[in-house]
Amino acid sequence: MLELPTWADYLASFFIIIGASFAAVGSYGLLRLPDFMTRLHAPTKNTTLGVGGIILGSIVYFSVSDSLSLHELLIAIFLFMTAPISAHLLAKAGLHLEYKMISSTRDLREHPEDYSDKSQHTAKERDSERSD
Repeated sequence: MLELPTWADYLASFFIIIGASFAAVGSYGLLRLPDFMTRLHAPTKNTTLGVGGIILGSIVYFSVSDSLSLHELLIAIFLFMTAPISAHLLAKAGLHLEYKMISSTRDLREHPEDYSDKSQHTAKERDSERSD
C-alpha cells in the first residue's frame, strides 16, 4: 500500500470530510424539508458541493500517489454544469403541475411585475394604491 506524505493525507481527508458533510446535510434536507421546492433546493446546492469536495479529495490523493489525475475534474465539470439545469427543469415541472407549497414558500407568479426591471413604476403605483 502506498503511503502518502502527511500533508497530502490531511488535505485529502479535509476535502473528503467537508464533502461528506455537505452531502449529508443535503440528504437530510431532502428528507426533512416540507415541500417540493424546498426539497429541491437541498440536494442541488449541498449535495453538489459535497460531491465537489469528495472529488477534490480524490484529485489530491491520486495526483500525489501516481501522477496528475484530472479525470475527476471532468466529472466535477459535468456535475456543476448539469445540476443547475436539472434543478431548473424540475422546478418548472413542479410549477406546471402546481404542487402544493407551504405558506412561507413564495410563488413569484402571482405578481411577476414586482420582480421585473421593466415595470418597476407599475409595481410602485400598485403598492401606493394598496396603501390608500
